Amino acid sequence: MRISYDELYSIMKECLVKYGVNGDIAHGCAQNLADTSLCGVYSHGLNRFPRIISMIKKRLIRPNECPGRVSSLGAYEVWDGKLGMGNTNAIFCTNRAVELAKKNGIGCVALRHTNHWQRGGAFGIQAARAGCASICWTTTMPNMPVWGGSDRRIGNNPIVFCVPYGDAYVMSDSAMAQFSYGAIESAQLAGKQLPVAGGYDENGVLTTDPDAIAKTWRVLPIGFWKGSGFSLLMDMMASILSGGKPVCEIGRQGATPEDEYNLNQVFITIDAGATEGAAETISRIINDIKASSLAEGVSEIRYPCERELLTREENKNLGIPVDEGIWNTVKAL
Repeated sequence: MRISYDELYSIMKECLVKYGVNGDIAHGCAQNLADTSLCGVYSHGLNRFPRIISMIKKRLIRPNECPGRVSSLGAYEVWDGKLGMGNTNAIFCTNRAVELAKKNGIGCVALRHTNHWQRGGAFGIQAARAGCASICWTTTMPNMPVWGGSDRRIGNNPIVFCVPYGDAYVMSDSAMAQFSYGAIESAQLAGKQLPVAGGYDENGVLTTDPDAIAKTWRVLPIGFWKGSGFSLLMDMMASILSGGKPVCEIGRQGATPEDEYNLNQVFITIDAGATEGAAETISRIINDIKASSLAEGVSEIRYPCERELLTREENKNLGIPVDEGIWNTVKAL
């Protein structure tokens, strides 16, 4: 079924207000989730909303808390998220990193004691619309084995790279696992197999079955040992810069996938307008890959997130696809 953007946004905002979230934060949270679903990233839009309400009820999210600055050193600042709403905390810190970049050419905001930011790519897009290139990443709870291990000790720690491209953007938004847990949940809801192996079953065998992977929590790092190493270094960097808890200590909080909280995030922005010839360079790179010789069965080369712009327009015109069961759950809240 398809729902209009306005109805999706309104239902979520109304629900947040009902559970005690103040108007501005309820608006920011609901708008972020509705925009995410509009872009076709359903796993981190409406689908995550019941979990947000559950965490508010458990006081793992303290939605009316706002970030407070801990320290400032020129273009680098540390902020405390006070366990506030994860996506609105990230919106705030992206804005602050953009302000620092416009003043200094580059800005870095490290955030500790925050919550799940939902779709990380939303903050890359936010920076791009302000004329900035960006790199941002988050820690998670331990939800992936280190390469060579069988128990979960590192996070799938998503990272975003984004550059402005005319009125649009070029962006990579990737977890350090072959598939994020949101993507695995979406495959479960759709009753589909993953397109390639995404983790291990109970016998330690690689599988495309999302139900088997959800049981073991043994997701596969991207690039095998490379993704494992990236995850470890991203955790170290985020913990050092923010002064927050590393992934191993987040794991001692007793969190489950439904109760992931107290995370660290880093937002780095660069004023693309201050970089000579940035727009022309990006265009040359795009034009070059578009001129690629096509592999068998491929009709067009697309740059990262190009398809998303088409999805946005389709969903604006036809309505946003939603899972009927999740939609009924949200309405019942």
